[in-house]
Amino acid sequence: MKHKYLKNVTTLRLSQEKCIGCGICMNVCPHRVFEVVGGKAQITSEACIECGACALNCPASAIEVEPGVGCAAAIIRGWLTKSEPICDCTGGDCC
Repeated sequence: MKHKYLKNVTTLRLSQEKCIGCGICMNVCPHRVFEVVGGKAQITSEACIECGACALNCPASAIEVEPGVGCAAAIIRGWLTKSEPICDCTGGDCC
């Protein structure tokens, strides 16, 4: 089952101009946000938790994401503090 979060709140950005279609982003993404179609990666889901694995591993630097600002950071903070996850969303809407 794929998780879905609020639309257009993630910091994930993919540059089609820089993408070389290697598929590494597909392999490292824990929520299967990417798919390679026609030799280029595409964001195919709103399930990004902003962990940063895709950007860190992209050899073409085609992916940008601010890790630690959204759902992933809130979940980890919740685990560490044994409390409910609270996102650091600034617009009032949280994941």
